[in-house]
Formats: sequence, structure tokens, C-alpha cells
Amino acid sequence: MEKYNHKKIEKKWQERWSKEDFHKADNKKRKEIFILDMFPYPSGAGLHVGHVESYTATDIYSRFLRMSGYNVLHPQGWDSFGLPAENYAIKTNVHPSKTTKDAISTFKRQINSMGFSYDWERELNSSDPDYYKWTQWFFLLLYKKGLAYKKKAKVNWCEDCQTVLANEQAEGGKCERCENEVIQKDLEQWFFRITDFIEDQAHRGKTIKGLISGLDDVDWPESTKLAQKNWIGKSVGAEVDFKVNNEKVTVFTTRPDTLFGATYFVLSPEHPLIENQKSKIKNQKEVFDYIKKAKKKTELERTDLSKEKTGVELKGLRAINPVNNKEIPAWIADYVMMSYGTGAIMAVPGHDERDFEFAKKYKLPINVVILPITRSIQFYTPGDKIAETEIENIKNEKAYCDEGYNINSQFLDNLKTREAISKMIKWLEKNGLGKKAVNYKIRDWLVSRQRYWGAPIPIVYCDTCGEVPVPEKDLPIELPTDVDFKPTGESPLKYSKKFQRVNCPRCGEPARRESDTMDTFVCSSWYYLRYADPKNDKEFASKELLKKWLPVDVYVGGAEHVVLHLLYSRFFTKVLEKYGYVDFNEPFLKLRHQGIVLAEDGAKMSKSKGNVINPDDVINAYGADTLRMYEMFMGPLEDMKPWNTKGILGLSRFIEKIWKIKSKIKNPSSSPGKQKSKKQTKIQNLLHKTIKKVTDDIEVFKFNTAIAQMMILVNALEKEKDISKDTFEKFLLILSPFAPHLAEELWTQLGHKESIFKEKWPKYDPKLVKDEIIELVIQVNGKLRDTIEVDANISEKEAKKVALVSEKIQKWIENKKIENVIFVKGKLINIVVK
Repeated sequence: MEKYNHKKIEKKWQERWSKEDFHKADNKKRKEIFILDMFPYPSGAGLHVGHVESYTATDIYSRFLRMSGYNVLHPQGWDSFGLPAENYAIKTNVHPSKTTKDAISTFKRQINSMGFSYDWERELNSSDPDYYKWTQWFFLLLYKKGLAYKKKAKVNWCEDCQTVLANEQAEGGKCERCENEVIQKDLEQWFFRITDFIEDQAHRGKTIKGLISGLDDVDWPESTKLAQKNWIGKSVGAEVDFKVNNEKVTVFTTRPDTLFGATYFVLSPEHPLIENQKSKIKNQKEVFDYIKKAKKKTELERTDLSKEKTGVELKGLRAINPVNNKEIPAWIADYVMMSYGTGAIMAVPGHDERDFEFAKKYKLPINVVILPITRSIQFYTPGDKIAETEIENIKNEKAYCDEGYNINSQFLDNLKTREAISKMIKWLEKNGLGKKAVNYKIRDWLVSRQRYWGAPIPIVYCDTCGEVPVPEKDLPIELPTDVDFKPTGESPLKYSKKFQRVNCPRCGEPARRESDTMDTFVCSSWYYLRYADPKNDKEFASKELLKKWLPVDVYVGGAEHVVLHLLYSRFFTKVLEKYGYVDFNEPFLKLRHQGIVLAEDGAKMSKSKGNVINPDDVINAYGADTLRMYEMFMGPLEDMKPWNTKGILGLSRFIEKIWKIKSKIKNPSSSPGKQKSKKQTKIQNLLHKTIKKVTDDIEVFKFNTAIAQMMILVNALEKEKDISKDTFEKFLLILSPFAPHLAEELWTQLGHKESIFKEKWPKYDPKLVKDEIIELVIQVNGKLRDTIEVDANISEKEAKKVALVSEKIQKWIENKKIENVIFVKGKLINIVVK
């Protein structure tokens, strides 16, 4: 038989699918379902094996759903704005629109070479003016609703590159471009009020679920939900008013029950009190040198728990602890941030690991005010040996940070933590020294970028009218082409004469445009909505089509997006629900992540290491179907797993084995009136078990075990002298989502005119998936002594009879009394003897 020619066959079917527009979502009255991949950034490097993994998973699922009777929307597009393209433009002096276009062309060719069933009529490109017109529209919507505003903010700044850097581009305090030091700088920036949507809110008689509670309504990995909650960082506690040299300074704490344990006070280097009290600080040079160094550190560096803590005492300043009026020293330390809480903390080294580390380093006192509940908490008296030993351990070895009961805390003594917190908050409120409070780590979303390759912000500045939004009829505000990409510290758009030639929309006088562009996360925060109605030039999508297709039923992408992209998309959806544009609160109902595909040695793939697997090379050598099946067979979709060349050889042999099995078809189908042989019955049982297993596994994204079951069936078919056409056809139907080219070709060779993907997904016979014969395990006193083939429905009485007549069992029960018989139907019988 002729060997399977993957190059010829895969090209043939890809051309036919494309010509017949095979994977288009239609308008027929069928149940709609929206399956979406996180749209990729089209880099010059092209598709990598990580893309192949997730795209294969959604393709299998989409093909399965179409065959199961669903109207499937499965689109693809390009997240094409961003820093990499701009960096490449600076380096090569090639316009990013050109490099982006070339990269998209490469990506699309590679995607089609994999046989993925995307609806290309809905293709999006975020750097296309027809798309970013609506990104600008969203900015204006937020602006008009008071959810977009401009203010001064600290940013990471590189003096050499004259540009703002994201935290991720300034790790270790070094610029990723030039590796020079990064400093903190104040700049006017645009923000979105994402913090307005943290909690539930009422609006016109409707409750809009917030970013925290909305997570209860989605089927997402628990680790992803936790990452979102941690990023939001909700903390319930108290605000407490201290005084530093008679100036009130409020701190936020989640543990007001530890107030009696505060032994020093810490201010952020940016706290205004330092400037206000400058004249009273005795060691000004030391303090302001420290502040200067802190400005060079990124927020990530300053909050890194693994790094050694540093600080300087503010000599001449003293803080007063409001619960006991005791003076405690004031310090400045860069691990305290103005962007979280109030920029000041009460330090309780006995019960906070960070404060403990700092206190040990600078020889500051450690007071213990909480003991663990390990015995009766009725009383604590000084001199109690067990308690005193615990206190010494906390002071010398490690802070005790859990709940317990209070000691050395006056009116809180011997109270358990929850009760002590409640009592302290009531005391603070009664005495006007504090109140119950909720704090969040998340801050409003900074969307300004001093970049060229991004969506322009639709705002103009007029000397008469001030800040003016661009009228919607004037959108899109297109990117100019008369720009120099070289960084100068300001957006290149500032120096474009074409771009800046504008009159004020209100008074008609000469004005200037906003020169910042938007963070590319803005583009990706709404793209899923546009797929519902991608050609609409009147609105971002019609309400009718949004209602038809949204929210996304299944969303698949990398775990690296567990926080920002997902959080921002959820924020956009909640805004749209609040103002009546959509009737749902969460954009993605079910979310699944694919794991990272590592190199053969277990290291991360990278160009510098020369260990990157190019899908083009694999397709050329083994074919797209082999690559698809190998990536699904490597292990659970969400797991990290190394590439293995031997593994792909195994899948290549599996494809070849299926190709050859067709030659075993002798009879058109099993004759209805003819008695089936025992062998035929066994194959039928295995076939229907395989249909059930593959169906069940696809529905829960367990593609590796679905393939393993198909391998069992193929191995059994290979041993048969001949097989029925009906059996092979049913197998091809369940194989088709995994290896679509091979399945289509064999289906045609069996005489079918229509595509296999126009067939219905096969149903299994419940009677045939039950094992007729099983191996019954026979134990004596819990130890395996024999296994016997029996009817799957054997009763306990019959199983006992079979077990007792077994020669192997008789020698273990001879002359012994049977005390008990334990029977597990379909599995085992255990004879307990004495």
C-alpha cells in the first residue's frame, strides 16, 4: 500500500476548506457557541509550539461542537500594536505597519498549514484604523462617564532612552533596552477608574457585580481566580491616627489588635510629612540621599519580599502610639509605598515578618502581644514558663503572624484575635482615633504611553476651552506617518505636523492633540466583542449580535495573562453592562490555560539557547496532523511539558498505522441479520467504549487520554484480519477533530462525496460500553491470590462460589474458618479467614 503522503494530502484539504469557506459561523437556527483563543501578537518570529498547543485544543473542540449540531463562532485576529514592533522599527528603520503586515502574513500561513478551522471573515487587526476607531470610542465613553482622567503619577523612566517603561521592562532597576539605571519620575498620565468596579454597585435598579464577586460566576481555574483576588488585594482592617511631631498621620492595618506591639513607625520615601517636617530632621543629608536612591528603584524591587530591607531613622521626629501614648522612633524605608494604604505603617516586629527582619537588622525593640492558642487561654501571668518560652522564641527566632490571644495589651488581654480586633476598632471609633476601613492594593489603570505604535488618545487641548474630547464623528484619529521613531522622552506624535494640525472642536481655534497613545491592553480589553459584528461601521457591535454570541463560552490562552488582560476585559464588560450596551457581567464564562512547552532538556525555549522548535520544520517532516496529535498527547493541556522527538515519531507511526488499516476493510458493513462472532462483539464493545471516552474527554479538554483510548482501538483493529466499513467510519468520525486531513482523505476514499465534518458526531450504545467479561480479583485476607474472568454482572453469591472452587484459593483457605466475605461488584471479592 502507498505510504501516507502528508504534504500532498494536507495541502489538498487546506485548499478545499479555504475555497468552500468551510468554518464560517452561519445564521441558521442552531444553538450558538463562542470558542475563542487569546489573539496573538504577530511577531516576526512566527508561530511557536505554544500557539500550536492552545489552537489545536480549541480547534478540536470547535470541530467536535459543529459535528454535535452547534453553530460555532471560532474567530482569530491580531493584537498588533505594541512595544516590540516599535523597538524593531527603531532598530531597522522599517515602519511598524510594514513589519506587522509581514508578521501577520507569516502567522496566517502557518495557522492555515495546521488546518485550524477559523472563521477568517471575522479577522481583526488592532492596528487597523477601522478597529482602533472603536478603541478610541471606548476611551470617549469612559471619559464622558467620568471613568477616564488625567493626573500626575510616578513612572519608571530611563534617562538614556528618554522614555517611560512598564514594570516588566525595568526589572532589577535596569532598562531592558540599554541596561542603564531606571529612575522614578512624575509625569502627567491618563488613567481609567478600574477601582470603581471592585465591589458590587447599584445602578438604575440593577446590581452590577464587581471584580471580586463576579469571579463566583465563572468556570475558571481556582489559581487564576486567586491571582485576580490577590492583585485586587482587598484587606479589611482599621485606619489608625498616629501623631508625628504633632502632625496627624493615618495608617491602615489589618491587625489593629496588635497596636500595643507597635515599637516603631515607618514612612514611605515619598510621604509629604518628610518635606513638611524637614527643618526638624537632624540627619537631613542621610535621609535625602536615601530618598534619592529609592527613586531609582522600581516598585517591584521595593516590594520584593526576598530582598534585604533598608531604612534610615528620621532623627528629630517621634511618633505617638494612640493606644498608650508612648513615643516610638520614626523611620523612612523604601518597602513602604505611597501607592498602597496611606504611605505610612505602624511596625509590629513581633507579629510581622517584614517588620521583624527590619527590627533585627537595626536593633529595634520587639514586643510580643499575641500568643498562639496551644493551651487554655483563661489567664496569662508573667512568669508562666510555657508562655515566657514562647515569648522568647518569638522575640529571637521568628515573628508570630497567625491568630491567637492577646497579652500585654491592657483592655484586650486574653481576648481571641477576632474579638480583640472588633473591640479595638470600637475603642478607636469611640475615642476619635480611627475607624473600620477596607483597603485595596489595586490602583487605577494607567493607560498613557509615550509611544508611537498604539491607538492615539482622542483628546485635544485648547488654550481657551482646555481639555476637549474629539467628537465621535471625527473618529478614527489616525496615526501619522511623518514621525521619527527615535525616543526623545515624549511621544513621537508630538512632533508630527500633520497630526498636530487641528482646531478645537468647540471654539474652532488652533489647538494641539494629545500625543500619548493608549496601552495595548486597551485594544485587547474589548476585541472579543467585535468578533460578533466585525464589519459594523456604525457601532462597535450591534446589540442584537452581541446578545446572539456573547459572552464567550470557552476562552483558552496562556497563564501569563491571569491578571492584567483578564482583569481589564472584565472591567470593560462591567462598564458596558452598567451603561446598557450589553446584558452580561462577565466576558468569559469558561477559561482554560495551556501549559508551557519546554525544550527537550526541560529548559525554556529561547532563540539565544538555540532550542526553539519551529512548527514549519515539524510539519515539513511529519505533517500537521502528527504535530497536532503529538502536542495533545504530551500530557494534560494545562501542564508544563518538555518536547520529545521520540514522542513525535511515535505519533507519526500512529498516523501511518491508521492509514494502513483501511486496507483491512472487506465487507461494506456488518450484516444486520447475521450473528456476530465473539471477536466482532469485542471490537464493537471497544469501538463504543472509545466513542464514549473520546466524547467525554473532549468535553473536559482531556485530549491526551482521548488519544490514548483511540490508540487502544487502533491496536485492536490492526490485529484483526478484516474489519467492517461501519466500524472504521465511526472511528474516523471521532478521529477527525484531532487529525482532520487524514480523516477527510480516508473518508473520501471510502466513497463519501461530502466532507466528514458535515457528518453528525457518533453516539455510543450504552449496552455496548458495559464490560460483558471482567477479571475478578480474588483476595484472601486482603492479599491477591487469583484473578478469574467472569460475567460483569456476576452476583456476590456466584462470585463466592467461583472463588471457593479456585485451586489457587483452596490452598489459602484449607482448614481455616471463613469469617467474612467482602464483595465489590465488578472488581473484587475478599475472603477473610482465621
